[in-house]
Amino acid sequence: MAEVATSARPDQLLLVIDPVARRADGESVRIAKDVLSAGAAHTKVCLPDGPEEFARALRRRGSRRPVLVGDDRALLRAVTLLHRHRELAGCTLSLVPVGPVLGLARSLGVPTGAVAAARAVLEGAERRLDLLVDDSDGVVLGTVGIPPAPRRDPEPDPEPDPGPDGPVGGTRPWLRTCQSLVRTLAHPRPVRTGPAPGAGPARLRVEVDGVTLVDLDQPVEAVSLTPGAAGAAQVEVRPLSVGAEASPLTASGRAVTVSGAHFRYRADAVESGPVGTRTWTVRAGAWGLTLPAR
Repeated sequence: MAEVATSARPDQLLLVIDPVARRADGESVRIAKDVLSAGAAHTKVCLPDGPEEFARALRRRGSRRPVLVGDDRALLRAVTLLHRHRELAGCTLSLVPVGPVLGLARSLGVPTGAVAAARAVLEGAERRLDLLVDDSDGVVLGTVGIPPAPRRDPEPDPEPDPGPDGPVGGTRPWLRTCQSLVRTLAHPRPVRTGPAPGAGPARLRVEVDGVTLVDLDQPVEAVSLTPGAAGAAQVEVRPLSVGAEASPLTASGRAVTVSGAHFRYRADAVESGPVGTRTWTVRAGAWGLTLPAR
């Protein structure tokens, strides 16, 4: 992880409020909007209804500093868009975490309270962070897990957003409860009784900077990769234990290749695959995020 102590200025902000955040916690969205509007010289608010409007808002940001109000998936979507348009190096992102999937935001050090997060946007500092980029031009901000762990975060309810004229995400609590009950009775969610698809031992070859860490003849229970420090990925392989628990194998390097039988993996909040091989490469200090000043 590379850091740059560049102070973020409360200047002109582009506040992009993700629809999932508006549905999940309208009160936190309102608080963040009020704090940011009061502290910045000028704030433009954008309420995209879907990925295309989200992308259009970022492309038309001009000199405004983008502030995302949303969860991990909104942050990942923004970084992916900027990376693919080769604009990531020149754009510092800020995040007010609101929504059901916030594990990545917490691990990056973003305050999870609306007031604290909004103040960090206004008073914090840009920190340059490493990025994992795979051979299909996908990006990873946090962790790659093989096989993908079962999702623990609740999915947002797919109810329509009332728009800017009503309360932000403003369904009254009693009506929200009734709507949720009706949806549950009409469309009950299946109960999983077995292991997650793709779980269990796998035979994979893991290479770090061209050196084999584990080969196909040794079954593994799990593999994980995370952006580490100084432009290196941290890799951990857990071999299948027989009898006594096997110690994990660890390594660090700039490029990590996993190959073998077709496998699925989770990168941040997104599950991908199956693939037969995938290479992740570290880009040191590739993106900037506003975090509380140290």
